Amino acid sequence: MISTFDLFKIGIGPSSSHTVGPMVAARRFREAILARGGVARVSAEIHGSLAWTGRGHGTDVAILLGLLGHDPATIDPDLTTPLAADLRRTGDLGIPGLVFDAERDLVFNYSEVLPLHTNGMRFRAYDAAGALLEEQVRYSIGGGFVVADTAAADAPAVVPDFAFGSARELLDLTLRTGLTIPQIQFANELSLRSSPEIEAGLDAIRDAMFACIERGLRMEGELPGGLKVRRRARRLHESLEAAKLSNSRPAHEIMDWISLFALAVNEENASGGRVVTAPTNGAAGIIPAVLRYARDFCPGWSDARGRDFLLTAAAIGSLIKARASISGAEVGCQGEVGSAAAMAAAGLTAALGGSAFQIENAAEIAMEHHLGMTCDPIAGLVQVPCIERNAFGANKAVVAASLALRGDGEHRVTLDEVIETMRQTGLDMQSKYKETSLGGLAVNVAAC
Repeated sequence: MISTFDLFKIGIGPSSSHTVGPMVAARRFREAILARGGVARVSAEIHGSLAWTGRGHGTDVAILLGLLGHDPATIDPDLTTPLAADLRRTGDLGIPGLVFDAERDLVFNYSEVLPLHTNGMRFRAYDAAGALLEEQVRYSIGGGFVVADTAAADAPAVVPDFAFGSARELLDLTLRTGLTIPQIQFANELSLRSSPEIEAGLDAIRDAMFACIERGLRMEGELPGGLKVRRRARRLHESLEAAKLSNSRPAHEIMDWISLFALAVNEENASGGRVVTAPTNGAAGIIPAVLRYARDFCPGWSDARGRDFLLTAAAIGSLIKARASISGAEVGCQGEVGSAAAMAAAGLTAALGGSAFQIENAAEIAMEHHLGMTCDPIAGLVQVPCIERNAFGANKAVVAASLALRGDGEHRVTLDEVIETMRQTGLDMQSKYKETSLGGLAVNVAAC
């Protein structure tokens, strides 16, 4: 079972696969060597996409923080840079007898891709004589999920009451049981948590999403990394608020608000702020933007509808993750922005009272129209084209939900078919278009 709380994780930017996952893996390695004892030196080697775009995504900083024992869900984003700098200077991991030399012990391996996934990491521990005590190979497979070279994803091995492995099976469950999609997902969550815990957890995710939007609306200045990209959300917000007082409000203003919410989140993500993987950091603005649109602009909003939105989005996201991928390094940006748009479209359709078949239709429409999207961030930074892509993805999600709600749920292409198409397209896509910054915009636009 892929839980709602596996797909939606509170963490930090700029990347779930390149920042959150490596921090989690490094922290687990620290726990292993603390349990072992007798370690005098450790090393961390990162491979593939983690190496090629790691500096732009903060992978090196994330691993340093994980080795210090920090967790992406709780660390103060304002402390990440000084903590990492202090470790580089002192080599002190807080483990007696162990000195960490970041220049020697943190290695970017640009030539070797580990076999299971392009986001590979190898951690080693040595004793005082230089003998190898322990070696761990870990993969960050997108959305903050970390797996070993011998294990499946780190979600609990739980069989829920209403297991489904495809959209067709999910729709059949709704017909057989009379339950809605969010009710099915909620019932499955009960195999892991109590009802109050689920509701509180969903509300915490919603609050974290909205808090990220609000902070993004207040902040200004230049995003880190050297591309000299300036934040736009605050100025756009001021412009939209001013337009409320005028008589010249454009017909497309609602699209501007949706874009604004997405921009605010992804500017926070690009600056290393507190975000929710939804289902990844690179696409973290889409679901919050559409959820905020539902709250602010759609009639009948309630906390219950917000929970239905997130539960439905998670049901669709679990299908995409299980049957294809949510990793830009594996299938390109169709797996990140495309997945998030499909999840948001499904969530909005559910929140607005759509049927199970309309929900499946909305997710299919949104995913279908992101097929083939490459992941080619300039300078390895989650800024260009990533930030604007979230604005487009959020608006596409609303369009997909609207089209589905205007129909009766009948359509020619199924969600299962479009997910399989996305998977096959990802396999066919050249690696230079999959979060390596070796192709596309990354090589055709000057990074300075």
